[in-house]
Amino acid sequence: MLHRSRKLFDNLYAYIWSGQGNNAHTYLFPNVLRGERPHIIVDPGLLVDEMYEGCFDSLTDAMANDGFKIEDIGLIINTHTHPDHCQATETIVERSTRTDGKGKINSAVVAITKEADDYYKVAGERMFNMFGMKVVKLDPLIYLTEGDLSLGKDDKQVNLTVINTPGHSPGSICLYWPDRKVLITGDLVFNGSVGRTDFPGGSITVLKESIERVSKLDVEYLLPGHSTEMGSIVEGKRRVEQNFRAIKFII
Repeated sequence: MLHRSRKLFDNLYAYIWSGQGNNAHTYLFPNVLRGERPHIIVDPGLLVDEMYEGCFDSLTDAMANDGFKIEDIGLIINTHTHPDHCQATETIVERSTRTDGKGKINSAVVAITKEADDYYKVAGERMFNMFGMKVVKLDPLIYLTEGDLSLGKDDKQVNLTVINTPGHSPGSICLYWPDRKVLITGDLVFNGSVGRTDFPGGSITVLKESIERVSKLDVEYLLPGHSTEMGSIVEGKRRVEQNFRAIKFII
Protein backbone atom coordinates (compact mmCIF):
# COMPACT_ATOMS: atom_id res chain seq x y z
CA MET A 1 0.00 0.00 0.00
CA LEU A 2 1.33 3.41 -0.97
CA HIS A 3 -0.26 5.33 1.90
CA ARG A 4 0.81 4.93 5.50
CA SER A 5 -2.09 5.47 7.87
CA ARG A 6 -1.57 7.12 11.21
CA LYS A 7 -4.26 7.83 13.78
CA LEU A 8 -3.33 11.09 15.48
CA PHE A 9 -6.57 11.48 17.44
CA ASP A 10 -9.96 9.77 17.38
CA ASN A 11 -11.13 12.40 14.92
CA LEU A 12 -7.98 12.98 12.87
CA TYR A 13 -6.13 10.50 10.64
CA ALA A 14 -3.07 11.16 8.49
CA TYR A 15 -2.59 9.26 5.23
CA ILE A 16 1.08 9.75 4.44
CA TRP A 17 2.04 9.19 0.82
CA SER A 18 5.03 6.86 0.54
CA GLY A 19 5.11 6.21 -3.21
CA GLN A 20 7.72 7.46 -5.66
CA GLY A 21 5.50 9.99 -7.41
CA ASN A 22 4.60 13.51 -6.35
CA ASN A 23 1.29 12.92 -4.60
CA ALA A 24 0.10 14.90 -1.58
CA HIS A 25 -0.56 13.64 1.93
CA THR A 26 -4.23 13.45 2.85
CA TYR A 27 -5.86 14.20 6.20
CA LEU A 28 -9.21 12.90 7.39
CA PHE A 29 -11.55 14.13 10.12
CA PRO A 30 -13.90 11.14 10.44
CA ASN A 31 -17.41 11.06 11.88
CA VAL A 32 -17.68 14.80 12.42
CA LEU A 33 -20.61 15.87 10.26
CA ARG A 34 -24.22 14.90 10.79
CA GLY A 35 -26.01 12.75 8.22
CA GLU A 36 -24.99 9.83 6.06
CA ARG A 37 -21.70 11.42 4.94
CA PRO A 38 -19.92 12.36 8.17
CA HIS A 39 -16.28 12.50 7.05
CA ILE A 40 -14.17 15.53 6.12
CA ILE A 41 -11.14 15.08 3.88
CA VAL A 42 -8.32 17.56 3.28
CA ASP A 43 -6.34 17.37 0.03
CA PRO A 44 -7.44 14.04 -1.53
CA GLY A 45 -4.50 14.13 -3.94
CA LEU A 46 -4.07 12.54 -7.35
CA LEU A 47 -5.84 9.69 -9.08
CA VAL A 48 -2.64 8.38 -10.71
CA ASP A 49 0.75 10.05 -10.44
CA GLU A 50 3.53 10.54 -12.97
CA MET A 51 4.97 7.15 -11.99
CA TYR A 52 1.63 5.50 -12.85
CA GLU A 53 1.01 4.68 -9.19
CA GLY A 54 -2.64 4.35 -8.20
CA CYS A 55 -2.80 7.13 -5.64
CA PHE A 56 -6.56 7.25 -5.23
CA ASP A 57 -6.95 3.48 -5.08
CA SER A 58 -4.26 3.37 -2.41
CA LEU A 59 -6.00 6.09 -0.39
CA THR A 60 -9.33 4.31 -0.70
CA ASP A 61 -7.78 1.04 0.52
CA ALA A 62 -5.97 2.72 3.42
CA MET A 63 -9.14 4.43 4.56
CA ALA A 64 -11.10 1.18 4.26
CA ASN A 65 -8.55 -0.53 6.49
CA ASP A 66 -9.38 2.10 9.11
CA GLY A 67 -13.11 1.54 8.65
CA PHE A 68 -13.91 4.57 6.47
CA LYS A 69 -15.46 4.77 3.00
CA ILE A 70 -14.73 7.34 0.32
CA GLU A 71 -18.47 7.37 -0.42
CA ASP A 72 -19.12 8.67 3.10
CA ILE A 73 -17.13 11.88 2.68
CA GLY A 74 -19.37 14.91 3.08
CA LEU A 75 -16.85 17.75 2.81
CA ILE A 76 -13.68 18.10 0.73
CA ILE A 77 -11.31 20.91 1.70
CA ASN A 78 -8.47 21.74 -0.67
CA THR A 79 -5.62 23.78 0.78
CA HIS A 80 -4.89 24.90 -2.78
CA THR A 81 -5.73 23.89 -6.33
CA HIS A 82 -2.58 22.28 -7.70
CA PRO A 83 -3.26 18.87 -9.29
CA ASP A 84 -1.31 16.80 -6.74
CA HIS A 85 -3.65 18.03 -4.02
CA CYS A 86 -7.02 18.28 -5.73
CA GLN A 87 -7.28 15.96 -8.76
CA ALA A 88 -9.30 13.30 -6.90
CA THR A 89 -11.87 15.88 -5.75
CA GLU A 90 -14.20 15.35 -8.71
CA THR A 91 -14.06 11.56 -8.32
CA ILE A 92 -14.99 11.77 -4.63
CA VAL A 93 -17.94 14.00 -5.48
CA GLU A 94 -19.07 11.44 -8.06
CA ARG A 95 -18.58 8.49 -5.71
CA SER A 96 -20.51 10.22 -2.91
CA THR A 97 -23.46 11.29 -5.07
CA ARG A 98 -26.78 9.80 -4.02
CA THR A 99 -30.43 10.30 -4.88
CA ASP A 100 -33.05 10.35 -2.15
CA GLY A 101 -36.64 9.08 -2.41
CA LYS A 102 -37.78 12.38 -3.88
CA GLY A 103 -35.23 12.29 -6.67
CA LYS A 104 -33.04 14.97 -5.08
CA ILE A 105 -29.35 14.52 -5.86
CA ASN A 106 -26.80 15.32 -3.18
CA SER A 107 -23.10 14.69 -2.83
CA ALA A 108 -19.93 15.77 -1.06
CA VAL A 109 -19.38 19.52 -0.87
CA VAL A 110 -16.14 21.14 -2.08
CA ALA A 111 -14.62 24.02 -0.12
CA ILE A 112 -11.78 26.29 -1.28
CA THR A 113 -11.07 30.00 -1.12
CA LYS A 114 -12.46 32.39 -3.72
CA GLU A 115 -8.89 33.31 -4.65
CA ALA A 116 -8.00 29.65 -5.21
CA ASP A 117 -11.07 29.17 -7.38
CA ASP A 118 -10.25 32.27 -9.45
CA TYR A 119 -6.69 31.01 -9.88
CA TYR A 120 -7.95 27.58 -10.92
CA LYS A 121 -10.21 29.09 -13.57
CA VAL A 122 -7.27 30.97 -15.04
CA ALA A 123 -4.34 28.59 -14.53
CA GLY A 124 -5.88 25.21 -13.70
CA GLU A 125 -5.91 23.84 -17.23
CA ARG A 126 -2.33 24.96 -17.79
CA MET A 127 -1.21 23.32 -14.53
CA PHE A 128 -2.92 20.04 -15.36
CA ASN A 129 -1.55 20.08 -18.92
CA MET A 130 1.93 20.71 -17.51
CA PHE A 131 1.71 17.33 -15.80
CA GLY A 132 -0.04 15.59 -18.70
CA MET A 133 -3.37 15.35 -16.87
CA LYS A 134 -6.93 16.10 -17.84
CA VAL A 135 -8.34 19.06 -15.94
CA VAL A 136 -11.06 18.19 -13.41
CA LYS A 137 -14.11 20.03 -12.12
CA LEU A 138 -13.96 21.46 -8.63
CA ASP A 139 -17.29 23.35 -8.51
CA PRO A 140 -16.89 24.62 -4.94
CA LEU A 141 -20.12 25.14 -3.02
CA ILE A 142 -18.32 26.83 -0.11
CA TYR A 143 -15.80 29.66 -0.34
CA LEU A 144 -13.56 29.54 2.70
CA THR A 145 -12.59 32.82 4.33
CA GLU A 146 -10.02 33.50 6.99
CA GLY A 147 -11.30 32.89 10.49
CA ASP A 148 -13.19 30.30 12.48
CA LEU A 149 -14.58 27.20 10.78
CA SER A 150 -16.70 25.10 13.16
CA LEU A 151 -17.71 21.72 11.74
CA GLY A 152 -20.06 19.18 13.28
CA LYS A 153 -21.99 19.49 16.49
CA ASP A 154 -21.78 18.75 20.21
CA ASP A 155 -19.04 16.29 21.22
CA LYS A 156 -18.09 15.67 17.58
CA GLN A 157 -17.52 19.32 16.75
CA VAL A 158 -14.14 20.30 15.34
CA ASN A 159 -13.29 23.99 15.61
CA LEU A 160 -10.72 24.93 12.98
CA THR A 161 -9.21 28.24 11.97
CA VAL A 162 -8.69 29.03 8.29
CA ILE A 163 -5.51 31.04 7.68
CA ASN A 164 -4.79 32.63 4.32
CA THR A 165 -1.22 31.64 3.37
CA PRO A 166 -0.47 32.52 -0.27
CA GLY A 167 3.01 32.36 -1.75
CA HIS A 168 3.13 28.81 -3.08
CA SER A 169 -0.15 29.31 -4.90
CA PRO A 170 -2.79 32.06 -4.90
CA GLY A 171 -5.58 31.34 -2.44
CA SER A 172 -3.61 28.78 -0.44
CA ILE A 173 -4.67 28.17 3.15
CA CYS A 174 -3.48 26.45 6.29
CA LEU A 175 -5.89 24.86 8.74
CA TYR A 176 -5.20 25.33 12.44
CA TRP A 177 -6.89 23.24 15.11
CA PRO A 178 -6.13 25.09 18.35
CA ASP A 179 -7.77 22.50 20.62
CA ARG A 180 -5.20 19.92 19.50
CA LYS A 181 -2.47 22.36 18.46
CA VAL A 182 -2.48 20.93 14.94
CA LEU A 183 -1.45 22.87 11.84
CA ILE A 184 -2.19 21.45 8.36
CA THR A 185 0.14 23.41 6.12
CA GLY A 186 -0.55 22.29 2.55
CA ASP A 187 2.54 23.27 0.55
CA LEU A 188 3.55 26.22 2.69
CA VAL A 189 5.90 24.44 5.10
CA PHE A 190 7.40 20.95 5.17
CA ASN A 191 9.76 19.13 7.47
CA GLY A 192 12.95 21.12 6.92
CA SER A 193 11.75 22.84 3.75
CA VAL A 194 9.16 25.13 2.17
CA GLY A 195 6.87 25.08 -0.84
CA ARG A 196 8.27 26.00 -4.24
CA THR A 197 7.36 29.36 -5.75
CA ASP A 198 8.28 28.86 -9.40
CA PHE A 199 4.79 27.80 -10.48
CA PRO A 200 2.44 30.46 -11.93
CA GLY A 201 1.28 32.77 -9.15
CA GLY A 202 4.07 31.85 -6.75
CA SER A 203 6.03 34.45 -4.78
CA ILE A 204 8.92 33.87 -2.39
CA THR A 205 8.27 37.25 -0.73
CA VAL A 206 4.63 36.39 -0.05
CA LEU A 207 5.60 32.87 1.03
CA LYS A 208 7.96 34.29 3.66
CA GLU A 209 5.18 36.54 4.98
CA SER A 210 2.80 33.57 5.25
CA ILE A 211 5.41 31.46 7.05
CA GLU A 212 6.03 34.27 9.51
CA ARG A 213 2.32 34.38 10.33
CA VAL A 214 1.87 30.69 11.08
CA SER A 215 5.19 30.39 12.91
CA LYS A 216 3.65 32.39 15.76
CA LEU A 217 0.95 29.80 16.43
CA ASP A 218 1.06 27.31 19.29
CA VAL A 219 1.67 24.09 17.32
CA GLU A 220 2.59 20.59 18.45
CA TYR A 221 1.71 18.73 15.24
CA LEU A 222 2.79 20.22 11.93
CA LEU A 223 1.12 18.23 9.15
CA PRO A 224 2.68 19.06 5.77
CA GLY A 225 1.48 18.37 2.25
CA HIS A 226 4.53 16.27 1.35
CA SER A 227 7.44 14.43 2.92
CA THR A 228 11.05 15.50 2.54
CA GLU A 229 14.35 13.77 3.23
CA MET A 230 13.93 15.08 6.77
CA GLY A 231 10.64 13.22 7.22
CA SER A 232 6.97 14.07 7.23
CA ILE A 233 4.97 15.07 10.33
CA VAL A 234 6.84 17.38 12.68
CA GLU A 235 5.74 16.41 16.17
CA GLY A 236 6.34 18.18 19.47
CA LYS A 237 6.31 21.90 20.23
CA ARG A 238 10.09 22.14 20.44
CA ARG A 239 10.64 20.35 17.12
CA VAL A 240 8.02 22.52 15.41
CA GLU A 241 9.70 25.67 16.66
CA GLN A 242 13.10 24.36 15.55
CA ASN A 243 11.66 23.58 12.13
CA PHE A 244 10.38 27.13 11.71
CA ARG A 245 13.72 28.60 12.78
CA ALA A 246 15.55 26.36 10.31
CA ILE A 247 13.39 27.16 7.32
CA LYS A 248 13.44 30.89 8.03
CA PHE A 249 17.22 30.64 7.90
CA ILE A 250 17.29 28.98 4.49
CA ILE A 251 14.75 31.18 2.65
